[in-house]
Amino acid sequence: MSVKMRLFISLAYHGGNYSGWQRQINALSVQQLIEDALSKALGEQISVTGAGRTDAGVSASCLFAHFDTNNEIKEPKMVLYKINAILPSDIIVCQLFKVADNAHARFDALSRSYVYKLHTVKDPFANMSAYYKFQLDVDKMNEAAVYLLGEKDFSSLEKLGGGNNSSICHVTEARWEQTAPCHYAFHITANRFLRNMVRAAVGTILEVGRGRHKP
Repeated sequence: MSVKMRLFISLAYHGGNYSGWQRQINALSVQQLIEDALSKALGEQISVTGAGRTDAGVSASCLFAHFDTNNEIKEPKMVLYKINAILPSDIIVCQLFKVADNAHARFDALSRSYVYKLHTVKDPFANMSAYYKFQLDVDKMNEAAVYLLGEKDFSSLEKLGGGNNSSICHVTEARWEQTAPCHYAFHITANRFLRNMVRAAVGTILEVGRGRHKP
């Protein structure tokens, strides 16, 4: 007799080879490969819901997703082994565990965090960092980042066609740090993000950092 179970997975991936998280008709996505691997490992068609979506080329160090299965998972470590044996080397499922039937990876998430990395000198080893050719003032950028904090309407940073019912987001962290000479990282955490919101915020603050605008 089949038993309907809901499970969460946590996964990590290098996004360089993919069109983003969400399944697409004419491009390879992380969601597609995860669903295909789960379907093969469990012997049934599996549909996965992620806690969020990443754009093309964006990587994830910890993204949660949920799916339903008719299989009773008695040996999760063995299932994990099978899934990861099917997946390419730049995607890994780290955890698999049973949750309540109404648990939801997207709607139950309390916050989401992004780290945007860049470097201002060419670096052949910085393959997970964006090259930006101008020198930056981190103090000025942090002055500007303060304006992102709090619960606000971020429609000015949203890409058209996002399909959101609301543009209100609550940002609890927004800060820059210099991680090494000429290497920088922007940390931002919020209850939700709009389409293209982080990239637009980074681009705006970089204009401050290079001296083109005041904080």
